[in-house]
Amino acid sequence: MATVRMRVLLAVCGAFALPACGAHYAQLPARLQLEPYGRIALVTFSTERPADSLDALATRHFAEELLASQSNVELIELGPTDSTVRRLAATGDGAALAQALGRDRDVSAVFLGHLSMSNVKPRGILASVHDVRVGAEVTGQLSVSLVSARTGGTVWRSSAAASQNVGHVSLSAAQPSVAVRDPEDASREVVRQLVAGVTRDLRPTWIKQ
Repeated sequence: MATVRMRVLLAVCGAFALPACGAHYAQLPARLQLEPYGRIALVTFSTERPADSLDALATRHFAEELLASQSNVELIELGPTDSTVRRLAATGDGAALAQALGRDRDVSAVFLGHLSMSNVKPRGILASVHDVRVGAEVTGQLSVSLVSARTGGTVWRSSAAASQNVGHVSLSAAQPSVAVRDPEDASREVVRQLVAGVTRDLRPTWIKQ
């Protein structure tokens, strides 16, 4: 009887294993291929809150993701101290900035982005006197575009949104619960999620065949 049960068990396991063994996966190339551009500029992302340095963090993460996912690309990273960026970035004219960098830096395209980060925002639910839940979170949005340095036209655009809890206090059935997190850590995690979202077109993907 034990032998029969073992044979039945092996047959069932084999029935599930065969489809998995027969499955094949194919890699699809990244939707945005940068190799044809050769030399590309990346301008430090703009933000309404430059004092917290999250714009520089987001730009650095973006550059790392780009270089890890794409090959045969030369990336020129330009900050606000660059003369061309300093002269034209404040105008908000991305096309003019890209074309000027094309002439001054000999690049074929320019990545431009804008980071928006919220302050800590409270939220709460008062279901009853015995069910109180309050907390706070930080949210962010990141939009990035690739602009042709020859024509000033946008050839690619991506955006993402993310949020992270900073802390919460809840009182349910007379059982208190408290959790606190450093807002700076939460903001940095939001930035990492945003960059992962906007760079999805730069990474190859796998599909099951």
